[in-house]
Amino acid sequence: MNRRHILSLSMIAAFGLALLPGSALAQQKSIKDQLVGSWTLVSWERVNPDGSKVQAFGTNPKGFGVFDAGGRFAYIIQRADLPKLAANDRAKGTDDENKAVVQGSIAYFGTYSVDEPGKAINLKLESSSFANQLGMAAHKRVITSLTADELKYTNPTSTAGGQIHQVWKRAPTVATN
Repeated sequence: MNRRHILSLSMIAAFGLALLPGSALAQQKSIKDQLVGSWTLVSWERVNPDGSKVQAFGTNPKGFGVFDAGGRFAYIIQRADLPKLAANDRAKGTDDENKAVVQGSIAYFGTYSVDEPGKAINLKLESSSFANQLGMAAHKRVITSLTADELKYTNPTSTAGGQIHQVWKRAPTVATN
């Protein structure tokens, strides 16, 4: 090969590598680094042991989750169609209204750690609107896909049985004044 040919190939290779850093760096980031930030819920589905599927928060669930760099997290998930309370006082809901709100929402927060080789998030709950979750061993979430804009994971040990599959998208940044 002549020098000009080698130089041309080197320039093409260098240009190609220059186009890769964004995706290459994203692949080099730890899972924890990729998780940090705010997320909005796209879908929530429980697959029961018999194969049946349940969307406890409806077909258009609302949810917000945040992971901070210091190892803390918080989630709130709810149905889009939660009823308004007729009394306009949360302490005076009817039995049916209260049941709908409890069955249609959950909120919890605590600390998290990441099992990088196992591609899992381990949640340690400090508080939950479903108090039965407290005091349990770490709540494991197995990551099935993680990109800059989307997080998919499975809860393999749902308290209701079966597995819960969730899809989250990165929340857009809100400009402040």
